[in-house]
Amino acid sequence: MFVGRITGSVVSSQKVEAMVGQKLLIVEPLRVNEKDQSDLTPTGRSFIVVDTVGAGQGEVVLCVQGSSARFTPETKSLPIDAAIIGIVDQVHIGHKEIFNSKD
Repeated sequence: MFVGRITGSVVSSQKVEAMVGQKLLIVEPLRVNEKDQSDLTPTGRSFIVVDTVGAGQGEVVLCVQGSSARFTPETKSLPIDAAIIGIVDQVHIGHKEIFNSKD
């Protein structure tokens, strides 16, 4: 699993039948700041993921890749390798909060 920020969306009018109606989002993985563990910083990579939870632009989300992406009832029959399975509310490192969605 990894956390990432939604940076955009993908629209595809021609696709396999199983993917019709699936919301595709672009997610940039985040990592804990290596210098001081004070926040989450972008990695510079991007993934296209299927949204299973109704996430939106700018939100920090929890994603899975590979076969784990097909372990939900919504995705078990889809030809995918990445899916959003949660929207992140908070991230703590030790006793310090480094991300809060309400901020």
